Amino acid sequence: MKKLETLCVHPLSGQDNIGGGVTSAILPSAAYHYLDTEERRYPGFYSTYNQEKLAAIIAGLEHGEWGLIFTSGMAAITTAILSFAQQNDHIIFSRDLYGGTWKLAEDELPKRGISFSYADNTLTSFQDALQANTKVIYIETPSNPLLKVVPLKEIADFAKKNGIITIVDNTFASPVNQLPLDHGIDISVHSGTKYLGGHNDLPYGALVSKLKIQKDPIYFTANMYGGSLSPYQCYLAERSLKTLALRVKRQNENAMRIAQYLEKHPAVERVYYPGLQSHDDYQIAVAQMQGFGGMLSFELRADAKELIKFQRSLTVIEPAISLGGVESLICSPAQTSHRYISSEARHQLGINENLLRLSVGIEDVEDLIDDIESAIDKSK
Repeated sequence: MKKLETLCVHPLSGQDNIGGGVTSAILPSAAYHYLDTEERRYPGFYSTYNQEKLAAIIAGLEHGEWGLIFTSGMAAITTAILSFAQQNDHIIFSRDLYGGTWKLAEDELPKRGISFSYADNTLTSFQDALQANTKVIYIETPSNPLLKVVPLKEIADFAKKNGIITIVDNTFASPVNQLPLDHGIDISVHSGTKYLGGHNDLPYGALVSKLKIQKDPIYFTANMYGGSLSPYQCYLAERSLKTLALRVKRQNENAMRIAQYLEKHPAVERVYYPGLQSHDDYQIAVAQMQGFGGMLSFELRADAKELIKFQRSLTVIEPAISLGGVESLICSPAQTSHRYISSEARHQLGINENLLRLSVGIEDVEDLIDDIESAIDKSK
């Protein structure tokens, strides 16, 4: 089997591109002949060639059999969940979730008569949350923003024994660092906007699975809610994947160096990075991840004004929302991804006001460290 770097550049061996080009053709047609052809069941039936090719590439990187592409990560997440949870069903969510997923659970699922519980990142916690009507377990690992890691194989084995579908948000890890399907998880979802796209300019989502039996309910839900990506966006997404392994491996290296630097800094209270031995889930991360990722969070010994001044003093790292791109970005989760959650709820989750989330890019790591050091000095 090809190594990852080769697979990113040459993902579909034996499949010639239309027109004989090295890169994929862009086919914008939204209408297709149907006589003597199998029914096209892709979301919205539009842009079939480019969407199906992109889905096949991502499925290959994730060690899946098939996939679907969407306009956003939340479209992929909602499609996956609503394909298997109906009225009077129950879902178990890992407690640490992206703010958008948390809001979906808290505000939207009750409207559909779907109940849910939260579990910590241990098998026992998921077992305790089990109900007779539990249909789905949804996990985010590493989590946003505290980088908590959930033991995938243990949860997958438990779910299979109880006939439960498992879904993992693999956005933070990317296929370079983690392969949930290889640990028995049923469905892996991504905000492709992040590492898969890699340049902070292309919103999309992806869903991948190994089990063909899951295709029908997912295709049906995807068709009902729409959300298909344009051919040109699919082309850009495919192009970005060619450098995925190179980008993420550099981000892994940079993040580890910065995490080690911050852990020793007197102005930093705590660092959250699964590659540090001080991280609570370090051993789990070592067991199921190929790399520890480009995301880390840290608590700065600073009040609200100093925290703002620190961010404004950065000259290389940019205070901005989103993550996973080649540029290093920093933000306050309390003011961005988790702003919809009450202050009390955030503190219960461990998301304090002085917590900063850093998406490490591919810049020279010494420049990044110097930038942080200088901004800390100026903020005081």
